[in-house]
Amino acid sequence: MTRFFTATALAVLATGFQASAQTADPVAEVEAQAGRTERVATQLWDWAELGYLETRSSSLLKEELASEGFSIKSGVAGIPTAFIAEWGDGGPVIAILAEYDALPGINQSRSASRDPVAGKLAGQACGHNLFGAGSLTAAIAVRRWLEKTGTPGRIRLYGTPAEEGGSGKVYMTRAGLFDDVDIAIHWHADDSNSAAARTTLANRSAKFRFKGISAHAAGAPERGRSALDGVEAMNMMANMMHEHMPQSARMHYVITSGGEAPNVVPDFAEVFYYVRHPDPKGVQDIWTRLEDAARGAALGTGTEVEWEVIHGNNALLVNETLARVMDAKLREVGGVEYTAEEAAWAREISKTLGDAAKPIESAAQIEPYDKRLGYGSTDVGDVSWATPTVGLRAATWIPGTSAHSWQAVAASGNSIGFKGAQVAAKTMTLMAVELFTNPKLRAAARAEFDASRGPDYVYQSLLGDREPPLDYRN
Repeated sequence: MTRFFTATALAVLATGFQASAQTADPVAEVEAQAGRTERVATQLWDWAELGYLETRSSSLLKEELASEGFSIKSGVAGIPTAFIAEWGDGGPVIAILAEYDALPGINQSRSASRDPVAGKLAGQACGHNLFGAGSLTAAIAVRRWLEKTGTPGRIRLYGTPAEEGGSGKVYMTRAGLFDDVDIAIHWHADDSNSAAARTTLANRSAKFRFKGISAHAAGAPERGRSALDGVEAMNMMANMMHEHMPQSARMHYVITSGGEAPNVVPDFAEVFYYVRHPDPKGVQDIWTRLEDAARGAALGTGTEVEWEVIHGNNALLVNETLARVMDAKLREVGGVEYTAEEAAWAREISKTLGDAAKPIESAAQIEPYDKRLGYGSTDVGDVSWATPTVGLRAATWIPGTSAHSWQAVAASGNSIGFKGAQVAAKTMTLMAVELFTNPKLRAAARAEFDASRGPDYVYQSLLGDREPPLDYRN
């Protein structure tokens, strides 16, 4: 069987609706929940809980789902804030992924100008509050549609913690929680609307911890061995490595601990590294060199070093059979339309974006479909190697906004963000309905998936056998 399909063939695949399935309007089910989307997204934005610490956020989503009759399995894969919610019986299993963790070190009010919130140590700079709320809305809309139409099938919402550097989905994949899923659906906040078949970079991270000998930096410097020297020596060698890495690779770090006072030789220092590459083997090759740099730095500075792998994600395995249908559903829904008040707010944000700014009207447009390499990383990648997976991006942020920015935090807590989440929810709902009613599409997606993985594929995570780092944000 061929892996990809002509536009005509895809049009045939996308017409699998059964007559009985047309007795309910799935988009109307999403529209009826606009208030829920806003309420939940706002609460997740206010809490801005970090990875594996999303106790209130996880509980809120579970409460909303339980009120709609979903059965809940909490604490799956050894992660207290991970869960699976399911409704339905028989038929195919369609999964929708939900994220809800925030990012440390950045926060912002809902203002269109830079306005950090005093005392708040994290913010929804990647829009995961919208991701969680939009996915929740879609799952409930699909559940109501299944009940009204009597369509056999099970809709699942996977509550997936710690996407930001914690790889929650990897542990869930490793535990086999996606093995019986027919298709998985996800989405992400963005500054544009797209269902392009976008791949990602595989990545791995670790905290490198150097131990030295403390001493008075002026009175007895010869007695000291600076752990910070070890970190800086490692960073110097790593920065020289950049010249000799593939152009598609990425490596970055932050010093998370470097001492407390200049006149004390620090006996502990820590640096947190990320390595990315389109292929897991490329990550491993660079990683081996990085470990050698750490050993060399310790040897040269008279210190000791050890490291802990924190997270690791495989690259996203795209499924064009599904992506082209998702693109059609997104075009059916359309983009984000601003009110006059929202447009004025958006123009103020746009002024802060410099050369990256785009016309705010582009939020209403759908980007052309294509297949491309994205330079971010996500633990959805591991899910995509366990079951056919498809996603989209919705314009929840002002066009030109970068993820992990204060502008993204601001928009994620505003009506513009909520509207983008509704666009995503409608698109995912239509996609799920198509999958429940179109066995030919499911079969074609599975055929492409099997061909892409190959007959001898065996899943391997980039985490090894470590347990979830539940304290990595403490």
